Amino acid sequence: MPSLVTYLVRDRAKALVRVAFPRRRWKIISTRSAEELEAVFRRVMVDAALIDMGGPDEDTWKAAAFAAEFPSAPFFAIMPLRPTDTPAAARCAGLGFIDLIVEGIDENSARELVLPHAFSTRFHQAIGDPPSTLGLTTPLQRSAWDVIVAHSGRPVTTKELAKAVGLSREHLSRNFAKPGAPNLKRVIDLVRLIAAAELAKNPGHDIRDIARILDFASSSHLAVTAQRIFGTRPASLARLRTVDLVDRFAQGRTRSRA
Repeated sequence: MPSLVTYLVRDRAKALVRVAFPRRRWKIISTRSAEELEAVFRRVMVDAALIDMGGPDEDTWKAAAFAAEFPSAPFFAIMPLRPTDTPAAARCAGLGFIDLIVEGIDENSARELVLPHAFSTRFHQAIGDPPSTLGLTTPLQRSAWDVIVAHSGRPVTTKELAKAVGLSREHLSRNFAKPGAPNLKRVIDLVRLIAAAELAKNPGHDIRDIARILDFASSSHLAVTAQRIFGTRPASLARLRTVDLVDRFAQGRTRSRA
C-alpha cells in the first residue's frame, strides 16, 4: 500500500483524509508536529504528504517547509481556500507543493489528485518496463521484474517473489537468469539502488537515512552494494540518472555466484 504521511490539526481535515484515503488501501502515518514529520521521512519510504493548511501556525509552516527537503514525496495542502487563504496557498506553491486539496470540493477526487504523483506510482512509470539492455524478455522475467518494481526499492526476498509468480525459489532463480540476462539477486539490488538514487536527490536525506529506509543493514552495506552493482560510491548516486545506473550495471556487473 502507498505510504501517506499526514500533519493534520483540524477535525475537518482529519475527516477528509479518513474518507478519501481508507486504511485498507493506504498506509496512513499520522504526525502531530514538524519534528515527528521529519522523523518519518528519515525512517520510512513516503509516497506523499498531506499538510493541513487551514489555519497555519509556526509549526505548520515548519512542516510545510519539508516539501523542499524531501521532493521525492509530493506535498499536498488541505485547506478551505477562502479568500484569506490565498497567501498561504501561494506560499505553499513557492515551497514546492504539488497541489491543493480543497475542502468541500475535492473530497471525492483527492485520491485521483494524489496517486499519480506518489513516489511508488512515478517509480513504476519510470522503470515498469525493464530496460532493453538487461535482456529480460521472457514472461517469467517480466513478471518477476514487475513484482520487484512494485516494491519501489523496499526489500523483497526471493521467497516472496517465488510465491508471487507461482514457482519454487529454485525454479525461479534458475529460469530467471537465462544466458545473457542478469541473475535474480542482482536485479533485486539494482532496483533497490535505483530507488536509493532517487532518495539521494533529496536535500534532507543522508546515506544513513537512505540505508534505514530501504532496510540495508547499515550505510556500509549500502556502500558495498552500490560498489558491486554500479562500481560507484553512494555519494555519487544523486548525480546519476536511472539510464546511467542501468548502463553501469549492464557493463559486467549483472551476475553473482548465488
